Amino acid sequence: MYPTLWPQSPVPESPGSAWEWEVGSPSQLHYLRAELRARFLDGADPDDCDHLLLAVDELTTNGLRHGVAPIAARVVVTDQGWLVDVTDGSTDHAPEPAHGRDPAHGGMGLYLVAELTCKRGWSVAGGRKHVWACLPSGG
Repeated sequence: MYPTLWPQSPVPESPGSAWEWEVGSPSQLHYLRAELRARFLDGADPDDCDHLLLAVDELTTNGLRHGVAPIAARVVVTDQGWLVDVTDGSTDHAPEPAHGRDPAHGGMGLYLVAELTCKRGWSVAGGRKHVWACLPSGG
């Protein structure tokens, strides 16, 4: 594991409006992405939208593949950008970036999200594992 890439750290308290979804299967990711993209139609930067969609999609997909249902995704709109918090019931397994694997075989999601974030981490709270990332707006 690479603890410096995805350190154990509590979810930051972030005041702001939140958008929330429960995701039970990969097919439901389509609806989550469509709803999230629709929220950006009010003039947001297209790169910000793409970065946020990528982060939410990758973290939620990891929850579905490696976590324990139910999987929940939450995006908090902050003054600086967005907090993405994906939870699942697998409290005994930290997010583990792929290592020693050909990128053509996947497993690069945590690396991709790490590149887009200003802070990230994971923790266990309330009987749920939280994998979170803060994405800045404007870049």
